[in-house]
Amino acid sequence: MPAQPDELPPAPGELGAHGTPPANAVSVRRARTADVPAVRDLLDSYVRRGVLLDKATVTLYEDIQEFWVAERADGNGNGATVVGCGALHVMWEDLAEVRTLAVNPQVKGAGVGHQLLGKLLGTARWLGVRRVFCLTFEVDFFAKHGFVEIGETPVDTVDTDVYSELLRSYDEGVAEFLGLERVKPNTLGNSRMLLHL
Repeated sequence: MPAQPDELPPAPGELGAHGTPPANAVSVRRARTADVPAVRDLLDSYVRRGVLLDKATVTLYEDIQEFWVAERADGNGNGATVVGCGALHVMWEDLAEVRTLAVNPQVKGAGVGHQLLGKLLGTARWLGVRRVFCLTFEVDFFAKHGFVEIGETPVDTVDTDVYSELLRSYDEGVAEFLGLERVKPNTLGNSRMLLHL
């Protein structure tokens, strides 16, 4: 059996020359309930700009087991600060969605998003998921990881039996994946992208 996602080896650049994290290194780990206030603050900045849909704080707590967080040591030995987050939501046996991928603008360009997405995709592989979906404005970022844009209605990526089961879901992300009319105002301008693992 493959290693569990939190046992995955470090991504390139995560370790310094002597096999230890460099100063101000970012590490990615499973999120805990204590991370929700920091995740909330991070997401609020994206929600205000219209880049991410708002999530109720109770939803963040309910879904915390789907999240990974990136944290950076403060350099004083006093702890670490959450500088990024992302979630993997399983939709079906072989289909999952990358959700709520956000990075603090102060560390943007430092590879934090790539590290987070790497952990999410590693988790998907470990779970046996073969297709990963995302709804994003960051087309170039996801394309670098092998995602390709798919049509306006991505239902052709699932068979009819799976489609009818997905219609029974109350999850808004599933409705966005299916391109249902009730969520179209939330998804204007976003691109649907899919990665085959």
